[in-house]
Amino acid sequence: MTSGLLSYEKISDLISQRIKELALPDEPENLYEPIRYMLGLGGKRLRPLLAVMSHNLFDDNIANAIPPALAIELFHNFTLVHDDIMDNAPLRRGHETVYKKWNTNVAILSGDALLVKAYELLSQSDPALQPRLLQAFNQTALQVCEGQQLDMDFENRSLTCKGVSEKEYMHMIELKTAVLFGLSLQFGALTAGQDEAVARQLYEAGIHLGLAFQLQDDLLDVYAGDGFGKQTGGDIINAKKTCLLVKTLEQATLEDKRKLAGILKTKSRQPQRKIKAVMAIYEKYGVEAYTANRIKAHLADFRQAITGLQTGREQNLLSLIEQLAGRQR
Repeated sequence: MTSGLLSYEKISDLISQRIKELALPDEPENLYEPIRYMLGLGGKRLRPLLAVMSHNLFDDNIANAIPPALAIELFHNFTLVHDDIMDNAPLRRGHETVYKKWNTNVAILSGDALLVKAYELLSQSDPALQPRLLQAFNQTALQVCEGQQLDMDFENRSLTCKGVSEKEYMHMIELKTAVLFGLSLQFGALTAGQDEAVARQLYEAGIHLGLAFQLQDDLLDVYAGDGFGKQTGGDIINAKKTCLLVKTLEQATLEDKRKLAGILKTKSRQPQRKIKAVMAIYEKYGVEAYTANRIKAHLADFRQAITGLQTGREQNLLSLIEQLAGRQR
């Protein structure tokens, strides 16, 4: 196993290689081939990368960090397979989603198998660490489910009457997205033998990073243009509650709320017109700049927490985050 202070590129390559080496049976083909397909779509592998890099802040030997890090990645992909069904999402990482390529039943079962494989990987971690890792993993997994349910509940909230507040939205994305970032950094501290105070500091840093990441996704969904790997303007087309929409509705006049609600409820055969109409209202209330500033604030809190560790090894992790923060439209 590679040791020493490793660049995020080296760790990323190692994680990708270990995912390719995961033992998956050939049969039943319709159970395991969708898993290979989903994992083969790649992506940034950010969560396992954070787990290993967090470990490497304190320990040259990253061997103990790999199985829990891979467990996080498989759990994340399990949530994506199921989320795509619930969100009616046609694309994931620029390719057909699993339920689109196969069918809903296949996607549900393959997602379930991904979750089982995640627990299998956790069972390969250091036996002395397993109780703490499992406790943190289970707590986070349940929170992610809670966040997804809140997200779906929010879809039934009126746009013109009692809508979703910004505080409610931020709580939802903390559960649905940010806690898994927190767990990733927390896992690295635990596998490196750090105490609970350090693990908590890294967990809180991960929460800020996860919030920034989701808010950035909200922005990029609307403003990234082609090449983002998802359906451009998909959140608008599906009338999903995002920071942009929630903040607009908090500020908008009743007339603009009704106008926005009417646009979002319309089943348009010309989605680009729908997207442009909503973007015009967003521009009126300055929510693009507002969201960008929220992202900057959470990233600043993340950097402060990481530099406060004073291990002398923080720059690799900070450099990765600077690169991610540069994701542009």
